[in-house]
Amino acid sequence: MPDFAAATEPHRRELLAHCYRMLGSVQEAEDLVQDTLVRAWKAWPGYDPARASVRTWLYRIATNVCLTALEGRARRPLPSGLGRPSEDPAAPLTPSFEIPWLQPFPDARSDDPGRGTLRLALLAAMQTLPPKQRAVLILRDVLEFSAAEVAGFLDTTPASVNSALQRARAGLGGLSVEEVAEPADAAVRAVLDRYVRAFERADVAGLVGLLTDDVVMEMPPVPLWFRGRDDYGRFLERLFAVRGPDWRMTPATANGQPALVAYCRDGTGVYRLHTLQVFTVTKAGVAHNVVFADPAVLASFDLPATQPAARASDGRP
Repeated sequence: MPDFAAATEPHRRELLAHCYRMLGSVQEAEDLVQDTLVRAWKAWPGYDPARASVRTWLYRIATNVCLTALEGRARRPLPSGLGRPSEDPAAPLTPSFEIPWLQPFPDARSDDPGRGTLRLALLAAMQTLPPKQRAVLILRDVLEFSAAEVAGFLDTTPASVNSALQRARAGLGGLSVEEVAEPADAAVRAVLDRYVRAFERADVAGLVGLLTDDVVMEMPPVPLWFRGRDDYGRFLERLFAVRGPDWRMTPATANGQPALVAYCRDGTGVYRLHTLQVFTVTKAGVAHNVVFADPAVLASFDLPATQPAARASDGRP
């Protein structure tokens, strides 16, 4: 039988994505992957390759580790899942760290080919499902295990798995894996390039012109969220008035979606890390922007804390 580390290490990154889909937290997913591998190492002498591949065996362990971790736990929402949008872009931005917010996932942490199934809208919808339904949906529709395999994972029957899958799909409210696709990358990047240029000029009108009519902006851990171009624009006016008009934006990716990292210039002339912004871009423009400011979230992306005071190409002070 192959060495344990050699057999299991190739699956670590996709297990991280699996645990993240289940938990909605990168930090918790990392802990659960480690727990999975510890349990697998202890059980390795009894592993039978004739009964299941190493990958299938690891997914069974990981799924049950996640289900145990989710017992008695509240779901991880985004602000838009908690109530109606705010009508006051000038409302105090008071964070609520007691809420276990849904976190973004750094694309660099996974080579999972199903990155489209990591999108924030789909993950937020999955969080509303009971844990076992969530597990069935992920194992069947995302990872494409058979009903018989999933039944083995969960110690149930294929009929029960199929029934749970039907309920889980219905619980997503019409959202499916196939319906979260975006336009071609080149089209998305063109919109984001224009967004960057407008943001770095503090050009609110230019930014609003890139938005859909019913665009959504939300900012966990602040529980407020806004809908519509007018409120989005009014919030940006407030942001530039309070934090100043001098920003740097660098490209990133998260959850298989385009993202931007925002740096704001401070009084010493240094551009300091401010937020990670994860976008949904449609043919009509920017439809959703989830702005993450939690330091713990930013740390999981290994982002530089500062940017140079000037770019060689622009000569700005």
